[in-house]
Amino acid sequence: MKKLFLLYISLVSSFLLSAQSLTEAEAIRLARMPLSCIPTEFPNKTSHTADGPEDAVLLPEQLHPAFHGCLDWHSCVHGHWLLVKVLKTFPGISIRDSIIQTLSNSFQPGKINAEAEYFSKYKTSSSYERTYGWAWLLKLDEELYTWNDPLGKKWHETLQPLTQKIVSLWKAYLPKETYPNRTGVHPNTAFGLVFALDWARTLKDTAFENGIIRNAKKFYLNNKATPAYLEPDGTDFLSPSLEIADLMRRVLPKQQYVNWLNQFYEPRSIKRITELPVVSDRTDMYIVHLDGLALSRAWCLKGIALTLPASHPWKKLFSNTADKFLKEALQYVTSGNYGGDHWLASFALYALSLN
Repeated sequence: MKKLFLLYISLVSSFLLSAQSLTEAEAIRLARMPLSCIPTEFPNKTSHTADGPEDAVLLPEQLHPAFHGCLDWHSCVHGHWLLVKVLKTFPGISIRDSIIQTLSNSFQPGKINAEAEYFSKYKTSSSYERTYGWAWLLKLDEELYTWNDPLGKKWHETLQPLTQKIVSLWKAYLPKETYPNRTGVHPNTAFGLVFALDWARTLKDTAFENGIIRNAKKFYLNNKATPAYLEPDGTDFLSPSLEIADLMRRVLPKQQYVNWLNQFYEPRSIKRITELPVVSDRTDMYIVHLDGLALSRAWCLKGIALTLPASHPWKKLFSNTADKFLKEALQYVTSGNYGGDHWLASFALYALSLN
């Protein structure tokens, strides 16, 4: 009887972990967001620091010929990642031609070379989009690299000047990164290191991988009783604590990770991170970040749950919570307000694509 009960629990847990999956209809709904915003130049937040009047009035497309839509550079980059991911997952999708046309327009050698040159062209541009935008660029590159398709191979080759520029900047930055950034928005260190580590392992860049692991352990290995009960801040789209936990599960052996996680979270913090974020106004482009928080929490919790042993008391809680967060947030991803529409679909697809 006990064995049957444990089997039942295991089956239920497995179902809950996969209860939300990506369908072609959902992929189309999500893909329509970047298809719409990638060619949309305005509104735009360039975050460009001008060296003088001659470059203070440059249009977004002049600054970033490949990635100037979707309000800002990083959102445009991960919008491209979404389209690549959808095309890989559903090669015969009904909007295939539109996706290929959009991606082909961006992945042109001249445009990508100009994007790479931007990072050394201006006095402060070497730190542009560090490290959130860098992370999404590497996720895009990784997606292309792992796609066994002529188009994927062609676009991956085209992207290399920009990819290698970002990797060289990141490698130079790692030894200088004395302290981590624990914010719940773009500069979060752990989030960036997660995507960078995924890329380094996939591309077998051992030097980069070792540098990332070294920093991860330096920043987070001795962290205990993290104050996650204070999360979130009012504009968070990342959980500072869960991003760390998501990184460390990639860095530590499984049993060491479980021991680390047990000391990292207190009961009051577990309670807090498993409560659905309250989004009071989805027309406010900063408050709507909290929908993104539900999605990023979902993918972190899902990944952690998959790592934990079957007997761990948080495994079922984390998997159930991930499914709940994802189900709740998905209905608001395409709300019709540009503040969320220009970026939330990528978060949704990333959460749905994990298994």
